[in-house]
Amino acid sequence: MLDIVLYQPEIPPNTGNIIRLCANTGFKLHLIEPIGFDLDDKKLRRAGLDYLEFQSLQVHKNWKTYIETVKPNTIYGLSTKGKNCFSKVKYKPDDCLLFGPETRGLPADLRQSLGEDNVIRLPMQPDSRSLNISNAVSIVTYEAWRQLDFAGSFDSQELAK
Repeated sequence: MLDIVLYQPEIPPNTGNIIRLCANTGFKLHLIEPIGFDLDDKKLRRAGLDYLEFQSLQVHKNWKTYIETVKPNTIYGLSTKGKNCFSKVKYKPDDCLLFGPETRGLPADLRQSLGEDNVIRLPMQPDSRSLNISNAVSIVTYEAWRQLDFAGSFDSQELAK
């Protein structure tokens, strides 16, 4: 399955919602330090509910450590500065979906290191600033999973028809 990577996440309920999303889709969640909250934060636990017990969450000291440890296939970074629509990408298992901090998004140097084709965006109204990160992660996650015929789901055979 794909990796969801939160680069320096800041808001516990958002991360909790994404933990729950990963538990329900089988995607793997990785957090890149520094993290703007304690992983024992009650807001994080409340948003993640009982899924926290079942989700394999990995924390990495920095971006380089994640790359060296996991060795993802292709990395797609989500940014309002992306040129390509998220739904045009052909996702594959072991790809990485990278999301930046809630208040500032992916840093310019990280976006540049991915290459222009791998910085993707969600369509929005012209005057919109951004979506909540947990909503954005959900949208991209379900598109990627759809392209993989909902592999691993209890009814993947039925949904693929």
